[in-house]
Amino acid sequence: MVLPIQQNAILSSLDPHTRLLVRLAACIAARPEEDTRSALSACLDGGVPVVWVEELILQSYLFAGFPRTLNAAREWRRLSGVAAPESDASYAETYQWRMAGEQTCGTVYGPFYEKLRENIRALHPALDEWMIVEGYGKVLSRPALDLGRRELCIVSACAAAGQDRQLHSHLHGARHAGVAKSVVGEALEALSGVVPESELQRARLLWAKVSR
Repeated sequence: MVLPIQQNAILSSLDPHTRLLVRLAACIAARPEEDTRSALSACLDGGVPVVWVEELILQSYLFAGFPRTLNAAREWRRLSGVAAPESDASYAETYQWRMAGEQTCGTVYGPFYEKLRENIRALHPALDEWMIVEGYGKVLSRPALDLGRRELCIVSACAAAGQDRQLHSHLHGARHAGVAKSVVGEALEALSGVVPESELQRARLLWAKVSR
């Protein structure tokens, strides 16, 4: 089976759909269920493509865990009335996930990629394998949502959860994936009212350092 190539979008402005998507990502990662419900409703009312919402929910288990992801998926099915697909196209062999994961991770981390792999292997080789095959291959290389928007949603989730180390990496990652500097800043500001101001200010300060 040939692995589909993910198409990266060059984001030069924060469109309304992406703004709603990053707010939803923050809610799934760190807010109560009622806030996630409201954010899902906002995506429906705002006309965010259904497939974008579904891909965000799927990738959220990497950054928010299965419980929050399952809750978001349950609310999405109830609110949207969109049935789950009967099946999900999967790649035939793990090595294809690995190839896609290496490519996507290499895009996100750019010149820091080899050092990242070395550091993660030093923590545990299983974590390195899972990061590439499971995270960057099976999940983040899915072609239905471009890598730039995925990275903005990861930035949002990390900011909401107070995960500064991962936030630092994915702020760089958004830029490496083709997101304009101004759009990353706009995406952070879109989290106002969703992420506590103290956490949002920490994210702003980190972005100021990264974007120099």
